[in-house]
Amino acid sequence: MGRFLPADFSQGDPNTIGGYRAAHDRPPAFEGSDGASYSVEIAADATGNPERPFAAYLLFVRWREHDPVAVGHIETDYMAFGGSAEAAVAELGSLPLQAARELLNARIAESSGFGLPDDNGSSR
Repeated sequence: MGRFLPADFSQGDPNTIGGYRAAHDRPPAFEGSDGASYSVEIAADATGNPERPFAAYLLFVRWREHDPVAVGHIETDYMAFGGSAEAAVAELGSLPLQAARELLNARIAESSGFGLPDDNGSSR
């Protein structure tokens, strides 16, 4: 079952992805332009490039309607870089929520049928 934790706005700016997660202790969530529910996480990968060893991107998880089961996902391209995974994630964490929503809707528009249960949803 769900739990209620009051937001702690001293932990970060709730209008950014990282600040929202820190203040609310959960990832931000949006309704996509396709009518589906998505939550967003910041993920990072090693790049193999010694000049930019880690890169962060947004991972939007699509949820089944009326059921807390993930049925697909959408990823952005790499959006931030750092000397460590934590540094790249922290940099991308300052992205405003509205910008994240716009990126989600742009990815949905780019790929019709995205996020269906039999689709892995990867766009990166």
